[in-house]
Amino acid sequence: MNMQEEKTRRNLPPLFPEGMTAEAFPAWRQERLALYARECFGVTPPAPKALRAEIEADREDDWAGKAEHRRVKLTLELEAGEFSFPVHLVLPKAQRPAPCAVYISFTPYATAGYQPIEEVVDHGYAMAVFCYEDVTRDNGDFADGLAAFFPRQGADAPGKISLWAYAAMRVMDYLQTLPEIDSARTFVMGHSRLGKTALWAAAQDERFAAAVSNDSGCSGAAVSRGKVGESVAAIYRQFPFWFCENYGAYGGREDALPFEQYQLLACIAPRPLYVASASQDEWADPQSEFLSALLASPAWALLGAQGLPEGEQMPESGGRLVSGCVGYHLRPGTHYLSRYDWARVLRFLDIALL
Repeated sequence: MNMQEEKTRRNLPPLFPEGMTAEAFPAWRQERLALYARECFGVTPPAPKALRAEIEADREDDWAGKAEHRRVKLTLELEAGEFSFPVHLVLPKAQRPAPCAVYISFTPYATAGYQPIEEVVDHGYAMAVFCYEDVTRDNGDFADGLAAFFPRQGADAPGKISLWAYAAMRVMDYLQTLPEIDSARTFVMGHSRLGKTALWAAAQDERFAAAVSNDSGCSGAAVSRGKVGESVAAIYRQFPFWFCENYGAYGGREDALPFEQYQLLACIAPRPLYVASASQDEWADPQSEFLSALLASPAWALLGAQGLPEGEQMPESGGRLVSGCVGYHLRPGTHYLSRYDWARVLRFLDIALL
C-alpha cells in the first residue's frame, strides 16, 4: 500500500493542522474528542457521585489453582439513582500486583472462544470482564439498564457505545482501588462493536495504559473515506442506537465528516495501541484498519514515542507489524476474536507496557 497514493485517492484530511507541536497536542486532543462526542458517539455522561463494590462470590482456586475468581457487583451512585452491573475479576496467583485486561465481552461469562482466560492468566495478566448487555441492551431501547439514567435527549445524547465505554471507565475506577492490580499497566480491549467501544473508552480516559481493537471496522479503527464493506450509511441504518443522532447525517457523505478515524486512534497516543484485523473480514475492511494505524502513527513520533514508519506496507495474511507503541496484525480467517489474536496482543503488551 502506497500511503501517499491512498491519501490522495481517498481525499483524506491531514492528521494534524500544519505546524502541530507536542505542546499543542493536549488541546488538539480535547477538540477532537469533543467532535467525536458531538458528531459520532454522543457525549459521555459525567462520572458517578460514588461507586461501591460488593464481592458476591469468590473462588480462590480456579483454573487448576492458578487464579482467584471473584464475581463483583459494581454499584454506581448517579444523579437519578443507583445502577449495578456484574464484573468477573480473575487474579493470577503467580503475579501480584498483576497487569490487567479490561475486556468488554459479548457474553455474561465464558472461558472459551473470545475469552481464553487460562492462557491470559498463564501469561501473568488479570482480567476484569463485563458483558456489555449487563450495562444496557444492544437495541434501541433507551429505557433499559444504564441508558434509563441518561435520557436520549438532544442530537448529541450518548449512544449505546458511549454507555458501554462509560461502564469500562467505571471498572477502571474499581481496579484502581485494588492492591492486587497494577492499574498503571491495565488496558482495555474489545472485538467488533466492542472494539469501537474500547477505542472510545481509551481515547477519553488516559488511565487506560493501552487500547486493543479487534476487527472494529467502520466507526472504529477503519478509515471512513473510501472504505469498502460497511459504510457510515450502512452502520447507522442498522444500528442507529450505537451512536448519537448527529452521526446519521454523514451516511453517504463521509467526505463531510469533521474527523477521520486515525484521529481517534491518535487521541490514544503516546500510550500503546494495537489494531488487529482478519484477512477475510471484508465488512470491517482490513486495509482501511491498517491505513488508519499507519496514518495515526505520527502522533506517537510527535510525542517522543514510536509508531509505524511512514510508507510501511500492510502485512500479508498471517503477518504482523510492530513498531514501538503501535502494533498491527492480519490474522487469516473471518470476523472473530481468537486465541491467535490474544497471543499476539499479549506479546506486544509484554514489551509496550514495560
